[in-house]
Amino acid sequence: VVEFSLSFFSFPCEVFTKQLDAHPPQQQHRHWAQICSGNPTNRIRGCDRYGCGSFGADRHGGKEKHAGVDVICSDGATVYAPFSGQLSGPIRFFHNGNAIDDGVQIRGSGNCCFLTWLPAPSLPGYCVKLVCIHPIRYHGQIRRGQQLGKMLPMQKVYPGITSHIHVENCDHSDPTHLLTPAVPPSPQQDERWAAVCAGNPTNEIRGCDKYGCGYYGAPRRSGKGKHRAVDVICADGATVYAPFSGQLSGPVKFFHNGNAIDDGVQIRGSGFCVKLLCIHPVRYNGAISKGQVLGRMLPMQRVFPGITSHIHIENCDHSDPTSNLERGKGQ
Repeated sequence: VVEFSLSFFSFPCEVFTKQLDAHPPQQQHRHWAQICSGNPTNRIRGCDRYGCGSFGADRHGGKEKHAGVDVICSDGATVYAPFSGQLSGPIRFFHNGNAIDDGVQIRGSGNCCFLTWLPAPSLPGYCVKLVCIHPIRYHGQIRRGQQLGKMLPMQKVYPGITSHIHVENCDHSDPTHLLTPAVPPSPQQDERWAAVCAGNPTNEIRGCDKYGCGYYGAPRRSGKGKHRAVDVICADGATVYAPFSGQLSGPVKFFHNGNAIDDGVQIRGSGFCVKLLCIHPVRYNGAISKGQVLGRMLPMQRVFPGITSHIHIENCDHSDPTSNLERGKGQ
């Protein structure tokens, strides 16, 4: 789709809007969510008889440049919000009422109205126009990954073209690096987990007691096995928090005997996958944010009197989570 220009739409948080205008949000190095179903990597249209989809591609016989990128999307496919923000529109590009002359703008990055007190250079946020889609609505708030609308029938207007969503930053900068998904880090890479248990802000790991030791690789079954997890100290009944944002699944049973601590949950997301055992989660399914209340510590003293009560934390791939837990120190 060829370049178009439109003035910024008004945004409810006026102070935030002024700060974003002064400091273009597209300069931040983050990554957006998948935009079109069937295109999980936000793959960009190559070249066809109508032109090329990359940023800066020739338009009008080389007299102009493409001010956006064209993200491949099949006609009728579901479209999702790349980030959280405020909707405004409609956006018309062709101004002729054809089958694909619709679109919407998203401005923000979530929590916009709660961030107006921050210094402008530190404000997070984006502003983007998505064209050739029909949004569910033109106004209101939307969250990252939430259904935004559907792809319009581009083949009706341009038979044989690679159907796509035209994605254009409001400041006409290149959004390509934001569209390219980040490579998920392994559990050993540079991400900080939050404190897991109330009363243990540094995620201190259980030492040794009459039942054994809590560090990764500690002997189990009289030395015939190894501990493939770490035990984070947590008092019975204490509040438990999510170490990172992700999706919950469970329940996870370890003892399989219905004792007082045979409960737990798995969190997968943010490049991690971990099981937290000997806790009772507030729920077993759905999304959870880093630091949000996950549940409570179960009464371990009932089952193992005199043990150092703890949450058993085990990476899904059985790798050592110690370094991620230690990064919570001093936070």
